[in-house]
Amino acid sequence: MTYCLGILLKDGLVLAADSRTNAGVDQIALVSKLNIFDSQKDRLICLMSAGNLATTQSVAALLDQALGTGEPNDMYAADTMFDIARIVGDTLRAEIAREAKYVEPFGSPDGSFIVAGQIEGGQHRLFQIYSAGNFIEATRDTPFLQIGETKYGKPILDRIINQDVDLDSACKCAILSMDATIRSNLSVAPPIHLLRYKSGNLSTYNHRRIADDDAYFLSIRKAYAQGLRRLFNRLPNPDWGK
Repeated sequence: MTYCLGILLKDGLVLAADSRTNAGVDQIALVSKLNIFDSQKDRLICLMSAGNLATTQSVAALLDQALGTGEPNDMYAADTMFDIARIVGDTLRAEIAREAKYVEPFGSPDGSFIVAGQIEGGQHRLFQIYSAGNFIEATRDTPFLQIGETKYGKPILDRIINQDVDLDSACKCAILSMDATIRSNLSVAPPIHLLRYKSGNLSTYNHRRIADDDAYFLSIRKAYAQGLRRLFNRLPNPDWGK
């Protein structure tokens, strides 16, 4: 299991992904779930993945191999981020179909992706790709998308995130969303890969790897926990049953 989060803001994007993968309690490894394709100056493309690791790694490798070839699945030849989302969906669908009969006796071959980025001259955009290869796009009314272990990190996003939130506040919220999931699910763990992307930059300058001993990470998780306790203690007790 894993947890990946994409936030669409007026000013840009915030992407966050954990790094734990497991095939049982005694088979745990660290694998980055955030793939960044940025060697072309006119575009930035990011993929975050959840689900069967063999499936998602194969899809990422196939997409990487196609870059610059001019083939139908060449993301560098795509005109829009919508076209890139379709390329990822088509590649995922084909890979699952190819492997399903071999993998299904042992488990699910399914995977999912969050696709985000910007092509010069277009808007920054955010998509969620399902195992079937179809997808949805984040909008002003649905400004964040999640894949993997989503339930523990969602409450704070529902309360805080809208498209007008600034990038730094969204980063803080994303880290706390990740922390809530890490605290409640052992299959999600640091390091967290976080990208703070300002629209128009076409750069990964603000890509950060946050380990479990990161000073900022430790400070805000402690302050948030202490603040929640103080708020809880100030809330009135129920007035029934006296």
